[in-house]
Amino acid sequence: MNERILVVDDDEGVRESIAMTLEYEGYECVFARSGQEGLDKIESESPDLVLLDIKMPGMDGLEVLRQLRDGGDVLPVIVISGHGTINTAVEATKQGAFAFLEKGFEADALKVNIRNALKQRRLEKEVSSYRRKADVRHEMVGESPALGEVNEAISRAAPTNSTVLIQGESGVGKELVARAIHRDSKRRREEFIQVNCAALPEAIIESQLFGHERGAFTDARQKQIGKFERADRGTIFLDEVGDMSLQAQAKVLRVLQEGEVEPLGAARTIKVNVRVIAATNRNLEEAIESGAFREDLYFRLSVIPIRVPPLRDRREDVPRLIGHFARQFCRENNFRSKRVTLPAVELLSGEQWRGNVRELRNTVERLVVMTPGDVIDVAEVRGILRFAPRVGGSEPARAKTLREFKETSERAFLVEKLREQDWNISKTAEVIETPRSNLYKKLDQHNISKKQDG
Repeated sequence: MNERILVVDDDEGVRESIAMTLEYEGYECVFARSGQEGLDKIESESPDLVLLDIKMPGMDGLEVLRQLRDGGDVLPVIVISGHGTINTAVEATKQGAFAFLEKGFEADALKVNIRNALKQRRLEKEVSSYRRKADVRHEMVGESPALGEVNEAISRAAPTNSTVLIQGESGVGKELVARAIHRDSKRRREEFIQVNCAALPEAIIESQLFGHERGAFTDARQKQIGKFERADRGTIFLDEVGDMSLQAQAKVLRVLQEGEVEPLGAARTIKVNVRVIAATNRNLEEAIESGAFREDLYFRLSVIPIRVPPLRDRREDVPRLIGHFARQFCRENNFRSKRVTLPAVELLSGEQWRGNVRELRNTVERLVVMTPGDVIDVAEVRGILRFAPRVGGSEPARAKTLREFKETSERAFLVEKLREQDWNISKTAEVIETPRSNLYKKLDQHNISKKQDG
């Protein structure tokens, strides 16, 4: 379908001249002779772009543009004027015009501006489509009272610039809460930058967060923009903030207090306007007592604390989550819809799900992928649960396959070593000779936590 362009101009000669140029290029043209008629045509014809004259009787072009933008319309507008002045051009740009052309313009200039404006519109539609898909993927599903309290906290926190501390067990959906806050905030059109503090080695976390200048350290071959600077005017999500070094904590505190970051090796600070949302599955009060976390940073982060309940406290949401994940994975894998029977749902609902929503999600994905037919029943669920990695661990001797033996053996080994080191992650990583970041990945992979395995 050809892209549609609305030409709003009271001069019939101008309309006909523009129409000849545009129709030759394959565009469909729609016309309006006044500002009000232009607004009506935008409503009824849904054009892809507007060519808008400034000087018209009654409502002029600038007022049309102002009403469009006040109504939230992002339709690209190219303003045309026979009496062009710098002030008019500046005002049109302020109101969100894509370009400003004086009458008497060359046809090529018009065509180039139209092509660029339509290209930008297509890109914006594509980005909007991706955002909608991301919103669906990160949707918080459920109607339990426990989840209702979280949604209520989100709705109160989102419109503000206050820092938020999200706490909860591994797998409960802390990232979803952070994304929901950003999505409902005034910063939603800006960047949402996520940083997994546990996955970043201590040696580079400051460089990642605050950036560095070329030559700041041995491997700094070029300048790097830090995450805080990238998130300027947007939101930064510090996941697993409890695993950040004390030195990095001090710099984060400075960002919260002063609104500025200092890249490594830089001689000056950079002002940033960033909303900080942090999350952790650790008990930060205990970390403060042990000297592993700064008390002043804790109070700065927890202006609005939100605790996300474990799945065992919102069991009534399990059936809805199962249906949501099944539809999602069928759609993503281009499968025909697969129905989960009521007995299968009941069997899944009776599980412990100590890995919370993440464990349930992974199980439903395996069911969708591994079930050849269109119906997922009790037999399929029992088959998947039999071989799924179990939280709390099964004994290696009971393993049926080599892979299951390796998984259960590794899990048992890690739990034993963690208990020996009183669940000190750094010491355990040192004892078993693996990077701390790798140990965290293993804990997540095997759903290991002090609360359930300690």
